[in-house]
Amino acid sequence: MKNCLAIILAGFLVSTATGAAPPRVAVDVGHTLADPGASSARGRSEFAFNLDFAKVLAAALRAEKIKVQEVNFDGLIGSLAERPAQARGSDFFIAVHHDSIAADYLEFWDWDGEEASYTTLKRGFGIFVSRRNPELAASLRCASAMGAMLRRAGFAPTPWHARKHQPADADNGVWYYDNLVVLHKATFPAVLFEAGVIKHREEELELRDPVRQARMADAVTTGIAACLYVSSAEAAEP
Repeated sequence: MKNCLAIILAGFLVSTATGAAPPRVAVDVGHTLADPGASSARGRSEFAFNLDFAKVLAAALRAEKIKVQEVNFDGLIGSLAERPAQARGSDFFIAVHHDSIAADYLEFWDWDGEEASYTTLKRGFGIFVSRRNPELAASLRCASAMGAMLRRAGFAPTPWHARKHQPADADNGVWYYDNLVVLHKATFPAVLFEAGVIKHREEELELRDPVRQARMADAVTTGIAACLYVSSAEAAEP
């Protein structure tokens, strides 16, 4: 992925020259107000982390002239299948999540006068694609581009998923998770992005840092843009 910036520029120039419309990305906030997902080491809900990062990512995408379809930003969506349904017409779908760990690997500490759980074993980002998605090749291309740009920006993927999932591009933190509804129900390229592990006490604090959030969102945006603009350029070739 050494030439990603050059690829983005070339794709953008081709899409501009041909009058192609800018791509549209659906950004989906994982979980809901009623089902907020995992709790962090300090008791904050995963939904709150997801919403924070999704807002930063949406702004970064718009800054690159990419249209954004917001999905579940109000936390009220009714079902998993509704998420890709609301994203129809998009060129790409990214479900924003934050990771936890199985109960067997948790330790406990006193946080604000109450017992809370945490881990020291797992940290880092992860990206998932489904082989049941009809646009698997494009999903994997975008996932790998995202992972490569995240690594270039100094973020490290977690190797933890090798315990349960088959690698799609392990070096860039991409794994197969075939039965994720939001991925296999989508009729367009789709990935699920785990930004980090909120049960890890140090990483939890990092994930709440606005500067770090912006840096991570920029890296994800660069990867998505590289993928989508190249696809647009290839489609425009005679």
